[in-house]
Amino acid sequence: MVVSLTSPQPVHDLPPLPDIPDTDEDCPISGVIPGETGSMRLPELIFGAAAFSNQYNASEHLSSTIPLRTVRLALRYGLKAFDTSAYYGPSEIVLGTALKTLAPEFPRESYKLLTKCGRYGVKPQDFDYSPATIRKSVQRSLARLNTTYLDAVYLHDVEFVCTSVQPRSAGHHESALTTDAKEYGIAVGKEAKVWGDGDRVILDAIAELRKMKQEGIIKNIGFSGYPLPVLLRLSLLVLHTEPYEPIDVLMSYSHLNLQNSSFATFLPYFRDRAKISQLITASPLNMGLLTPSPPPWHPAPHAIMSAIREASAICDANDCEGGLVNLALGYAYREARKLELPTVVGLSKLSEVHQTMRAWRELKSASDDPDSVRRKSEERVLEHLKEFKDYSWSSP
Repeated sequence: MVVSLTSPQPVHDLPPLPDIPDTDEDCPISGVIPGETGSMRLPELIFGAAAFSNQYNASEHLSSTIPLRTVRLALRYGLKAFDTSAYYGPSEIVLGTALKTLAPEFPRESYKLLTKCGRYGVKPQDFDYSPATIRKSVQRSLARLNTTYLDAVYLHDVEFVCTSVQPRSAGHHESALTTDAKEYGIAVGKEAKVWGDGDRVILDAIAELRKMKQEGIIKNIGFSGYPLPVLLRLSLLVLHTEPYEPIDVLMSYSHLNLQNSSFATFLPYFRDRAKISQLITASPLNMGLLTPSPPPWHPAPHAIMSAIREASAICDANDCEGGLVNLALGYAYREARKLELPTVVGLSKLSEVHQTMRAWRELKSASDDPDSVRRKSEERVLEHLKEFKDYSWSSP
C-alpha cells in the first residue's frame, strides 16, 4: 500500500543492533566483489529494494529483522547502492530504518541511494508530476531514508505521464531507431518538439528536480520506465530544451534478460545521441517472469508465461544447476558486463543475496566459451523463447 504524501507515515521499529542475529548466514563468502562503473561510480550490482513491498513479501516479513540482515549482507558483499521508490509501499521506510541501524558499520558515505518520485499508485490519477508534489515527495524520501541527500532521483514510469507518440504500444520496437523514427517522435530534427500537455508536465518536473540538484539535496536526476522508444524520446526532448543539458541517469527495466535484451540495441542512442552518462539496467529476472512461479500480476501475455514455464522445465530436465533463475541471472550479468552497465536486482532474503553473488561470481570467473555447459543451456532456452525474443508488452 502506498501512503499518501499528506498522511502520517508508518514507523518501522527494529530491536537494538546487538539483539539482531549475526550468524554464519549473515557473513559473505569470500571472493571478488563488484567493481564500479559509469559516471556515478555505481557497483556492478545494485540492491533493488522494490522487494521490500507487499507486492513481493508479506507484512510479517517486512516487519521482521530479515530485511536489515539482507541489507547488511549485501553491503558486506560490496553491493553499496540501493534502488527504491515512493511507489514501493513501505520500501523506503524499511530500507531507511535498516540503514540507520547499520550506521556504525556502514555510514552514509559508504553507499548510494537512488529513489523515484511522481508515481503513488496503479491508477492514472495516482501519478502527480506537479513541481510542488515532486518537491514534497523528495523531501519525504529524505526523511524516510534518514539522509540529507539522494544520489539520484528519477521521475517514475514516465510513459504514464508523457504525451503518447508511438505507432504501437506492444511488440518489437527496434524500428524506432530506423524506419519508424518519425512515428515514434525521435526523427533527427524533431528532438525538441513538445507533442502535448504530457510532455510539458515532464519538462516542468525535470526543472523542479534540477532546482533541488542545485540546492545540493539531489546529485543526479533522470528517468525510469519501460518502453525504450519513449525513454529515448523524452531524453532527447530534455537535451534539446533550455538549458540544453542531458539528464544524468536513466534506468531501463526488463530489457536486458533472456526474454528481452533490446536495451543493448538502444544503448548507443542513449549514450551518444541523448548524452546520458549513467545508464542502468534493472530486473534481470524480468520482474519475476524468469522464475518457476511468475507473480500473478505480471503484465506479460499468457503465451509468454507459458513459454517461460516450459523453459523452466527444460532447465530442470537438463540438470541446469540453479535452474532457470541461475541461468537467467548469469545471462543478464554477462550482457550487462559487456555493455558496462550496473544491474539492479531485487533482493529480500539472505539466501537471495548469496545466490546472486554466486551467479555473478561464476560469470566473472568463467570463460566466454560458447561450448560451456551454461552457454549450451542458454541456447536451449533462447531457442525455445525465440518467438517472443525482444517482445515488449504494453506500458501503459
